[in-house]
Amino acid sequence: MLNIQGTAIIRDRGQITIPEKIRKSLRWPTTNSVVSLLTTAQNEIIIKPYKGTKEVNWSHLWNSIELSRSYYGKRGNLSSFISSDRENH
Repeated sequence: MLNIQGTAIIRDRGQITIPEKIRKSLRWPTTNSVVSLLTTAQNEIIIKPYKGTKEVNWSHLWNSIELSRSYYGKRGNLSSFISSDRENH
């Protein structure tokens, strides 16, 4: 792969825009891409595509969903509130 170089400015909130010529040369940096950041001893930052685990703990996920649905407040439980809120908007 050909090395492409560019410059960018770090904004107030630490945001940086990857120059278009670099984004176009790579296939992964699309809008809302998740990336992994690594610092080196040479005071550099390495940016790579994030490679999450493919294994999902479905039991934990469903238990978390059930727990969130069970919360009860002034307007009833969360599922009822979300359902009525969707109907009103």
